[in-house]
Amino acid sequence: MALEDAKTEVDSAFTRKGLKGYAFENAFGGATSFLRRSYTKDLTGVDLAVTGVPFDQAVTHRTGTRFGPRAIREASALMPYDPPHGWPTDPLADLAIVDYGDLAFDYAKVSDFPDTLTAHIRKILAAGAGTVTLGGDHYITFPILRAYAEKFGPLSLIHFDAHSDLWPDDDLTRIDHGTMFYKAVKTGLVDPKRSVQVGIRTTTEDYLGVNVIDARTVHEKGAAWVTARIKEIVGDHSTYVTFDIDALDPAFAPGTGTPVWGGLASWQAAAVLRDLAGINMVGGDIVEVSPPYDTTGATAIAGAHVAYELICLYHWAKTRG
Repeated sequence: MALEDAKTEVDSAFTRKGLKGYAFENAFGGATSFLRRSYTKDLTGVDLAVTGVPFDQAVTHRTGTRFGPRAIREASALMPYDPPHGWPTDPLADLAIVDYGDLAFDYAKVSDFPDTLTAHIRKILAAGAGTVTLGGDHYITFPILRAYAEKFGPLSLIHFDAHSDLWPDDDLTRIDHGTMFYKAVKTGLVDPKRSVQVGIRTTTEDYLGVNVIDARTVHEKGAAWVTARIKEIVGDHSTYVTFDIDALDPAFAPGTGTPVWGGLASWQAAAVLRDLAGINMVGGDIVEVSPPYDTTGATAIAGAHVAYELICLYHWAKTRG
């Protein structure tokens, strides 16, 4: 939408003609769709759907990530006026991107949640679009991976986190945000040899063959080395990128359920994500943003930036990969 149009046309989340372009609107008013994308359930011609999953009933301690999607959307209103800095790509101008809204589920029937989410993502993928999902706690990635693996086969996983989430759990009916990648490897959704975890700074006895680049290695070897190593591991394999906001140090993202000191600085995360351009990314998510634990809103702002970087990676993969 052109700047002059903003004087007569408001709330582009509802009034945009077409699915591409920027929104030159007041950041402090209007609908809080992600990056002012059109709110719609119509997937016709859509390249990428941003969808929220306000679920936090798998956490081990502090709840609050159910408010993450809303906070990330609100924070994204600060960002829609220019092409993304540092990228030779312009996804909002080139891709048909929509805000598909949040997953609807019965909070009182937690056992039904995984299948409900898998069906939600499956529907989007069947329409030919990819997804960037706003969480929610990190368990949500497991039902999402089930839908992706149905379409693409076993995936490479690039996983930014303070925790491996690989703790043993052979009960598939348990819904836990610390064990879902154990299940993803054991059920064949993820190829561990072609997967990598970045920013880890908690102890896990068995990483099940997943490659690990811990936080200290990131600090000591630098973003360029980390990115080169990630690309070496995943190659051109179909790759899903999941970013737990607690990969960042609590100084940069205090609003999360299980913060751990010694994490990545936001500039390090930005550098690594941008230099991953060229991977065969098929989808991604940003999870564990918990607004009640951050009165400044900085964590949601970081989450919005991560989601935008994921969109850029997806765009690069589809148009220049």
